[in-house]
Amino acid sequence: MPKPVSRRVLIEKLKVLGFDGPFIATKHQFMIRGNHKIFIPNPHGKDIGTPLVMQIIHQLGMSNKEWDEM
Repeated sequence: MPKPVSRRVLIEKLKVLGFDGPFIATKHQFMIRGNHKIFIPNPHGKDIGTPLVMQIIHQLGMSNKEWDEM
């Protein structure tokens, strides 16, 4: 199971995967790679919790192990 991560770490991992951004949207920022758009939560100084990290991993089509090894 993935651990909670900071917003900065999430953005760094997505950039390693080839995503561009973050770009500004109406309520949240997002990052793009081809046809994939991933919205970036803004936890206001807190880490992004495990359930939300798992949703992002699922959207990426990755396994938890692949994510943890990044």
